[in-house]
Amino acid sequence: MSQHFPILIVLLPLSAALLSPFFSYFHRQAGKWVSVAALAGAFLCAVGLLLQTLQGGGQAIHYWFGNWEPPLGIEFVVDPLNGFIVAMITFVALFTAIYSTPFLKKSNWLYMGGYYTLMSLLCVGLSGMTLTGDVFNLYVYLEIASLSGYGLIALGGNRGTLAAFRYLLIGTIAASLYLLGVGFMYAKTGSLNMADLGVLLQAQMDSPLILMTVALLIAALGIKAALFPFHGWQPDSYTFSHPGAAPLIAGAMAKVPMYAMLRFFFYIFGAQHLFVQHGLFIVGVLGALGIILGSVMAIAQDDFRRMLAYSSVAQIGYIAVGLAVGNLYGLIGAVLHIINHAVMKSSLFMVIGGIQYRFGEFRISQLGQICKKMPLTVTVLVIAALGMIGIPPTNGFFGKWYIMLGAVQSEMYVYVAVLVISTLLNAIYFFRVMENVFVNPPANLKEINPVGKFELPLQMLIPIVIFGVAILALGVYNGVLVNEIVKLGLPEVFLR
Repeated sequence: MSQHFPILIVLLPLSAALLSPFFSYFHRQAGKWVSVAALAGAFLCAVGLLLQTLQGGGQAIHYWFGNWEPPLGIEFVVDPLNGFIVAMITFVALFTAIYSTPFLKKSNWLYMGGYYTLMSLLCVGLSGMTLTGDVFNLYVYLEIASLSGYGLIALGGNRGTLAAFRYLLIGTIAASLYLLGVGFMYAKTGSLNMADLGVLLQAQMDSPLILMTVALLIAALGIKAALFPFHGWQPDSYTFSHPGAAPLIAGAMAKVPMYAMLRFFFYIFGAQHLFVQHGLFIVGVLGALGIILGSVMAIAQDDFRRMLAYSSVAQIGYIAVGLAVGNLYGLIGAVLHIINHAVMKSSLFMVIGGIQYRFGEFRISQLGQICKKMPLTVTVLVIAALGMIGIPPTNGFFGKWYIMLGAVQSEMYVYVAVLVISTLLNAIYFFRVMENVFVNPPANLKEINPVGKFELPLQMLIPIVIFGVAILALGVYNGVLVNEIVKLGLPEVFLR
């Protein structure tokens, strides 16, 4: 059974996506539980795979579809690095699916079934992108994730529909650019398997066609990750998406394309080549600009959701800078930030979603003294905010710390300055939130969804608390994460 864990991570939520509307038709809640059970199974399979790779000393697990041997066949490849990332994706998807349920209590069977179909498909797409060992298969999963993401954003209402349409137009351009880059690689090598490309491309790395491929991948994956200046679709999409799905959209969707960028530049092309070094330099510059611009724009927002959206532009910039630094510390920092930011941003969107559910409010200026009405929720807000600023022992500190160490080691002091300035800017907009929550006069908030005994329905409150604990746990045990997982997944032969 365990040998089929890689495919079950995708097959279980894919089956749930197909079955959810059918079961919802007979009982409105049944489709939801089918999806939640499938996502729980996918999470357990991901954890099992991660443990297998760790027990094997970091040896990758290869799963061949139809028993066709690569490079002719398609395979999933699992190592400690992507094993942990896919565990993170399924973890966020599972608890977001549970968290969503109160938002859907008045929905009919078709809306309920369709929502959980899209949620399951988004998990399928993101997990498949992470696990696949085939560059064209990555495109297929990228499109599955994108199409389901468009649907979940559109479910946010009229403005969500407009945001989804804008994202669809820009996302289609990104997919086309990616597919063109894949075509160039296939034209030079006749292969689509990542490991095979990593060997065959080494003799072709001086070709102008490879230069074009690097540029196309930066643009395509940069758009999907909302890397500055390709982020135009992102603020509205995060702000107006369905509030139940926003933790998964904001937490995971942008991180997987950055992980794909890491795979291409360090595992397939090799960062020692001149074209790749130039490409990483451009990624680093864009990341640094995004860090500053995103942080400044976040300060200007009164809508908590939009503040978090612009904050994500800055946080993607951290990952880009870690990739651009390119040494061991820089890549450790980039990977840590992919994982850590997913948990922090998901928890923050859960927090504001909970406030929006109970009071219909999302403006920062209207959160005065809300700590007295929602103490547990606000506690997680404070933990996540401290993580975003980068204050130990929260997890957000360690990703920034490793990126900064890598920048110092490579004598890229401009990045050090950018990281310090951005930390101060992060403190400004998050302490402004905490000032409203704890210090400002009480806001005139009226419950639109009375919750009774607890401050939120338990389906919402338990995931929020779990994510708050996860932020602290990932910080306290960051050494285990780095030594046992990240380093095993970053073969030094690919580092410069």
